[in-house]
Amino acid sequence: MKGITDRQKQVLTFISEFTEENSYPPTIRDISDHFSITLRAVQDHISALQKKGYLSQSQKRARSIKVLSDIRDKEPELFVGKVPVLGTVAAGKPLLSEENLDGYVNLTEPFVRPGKSYFALRVRGQSMVNAGILDGDLAIVEQASTAVDGQIIVAVIDDAITLKRYYKEAERVRLQPENPDFQAIYCTDVRVVGILSNIVRTY
Repeated sequence: MKGITDRQKQVLTFISEFTEENSYPPTIRDISDHFSITLRAVQDHISALQKKGYLSQSQKRARSIKVLSDIRDKEPELFVGKVPVLGTVAAGKPLLSEENLDGYVNLTEPFVRPGKSYFALRVRGQSMVNAGILDGDLAIVEQASTAVDGQIIVAVIDDAITLKRYYKEAERVRLQPENPDFQAIYCTDVRVVGILSNIVRTY
């Protein structure tokens, strides 16, 4: 679209705001009265805005001005994700999770992002406290089947679920806690189901 003059911007903004407030567009006279300019001047502005693709207007009926491109600065709408809460994940020894749906939590960016799938699990235990993950926290997990060294993951081992830091070794996987009071878990048969995205904590 071609650029418009400051006065054309003012006219276009007035039409947009008037239409939003009244659920119908202004007449040529409404615009003329608002800016204290002639009807001819208003029509010239509207014609210019039509040619530049910002407005449409029907000559056959009143209040037919339609904004095609709203130039007003608006706050971008935040993406809101509805994340299923699927039970409890152990941050100590692996704790069996039945993955019963325990409701949903609505989260916005940066906790969740468009185009990705998430689930949430309640943290139980103290093995990840040095990573800032506490008992009772809600872990927001991005669904994934692979991980790279150092990522905090949700892993399934023998139908139990645990939250640990992932390391791939030569013949096995090491699931490392973030608390010296807990031992690492070594396994060859581990299924990655997600990567920790965020922690939600309520007080």
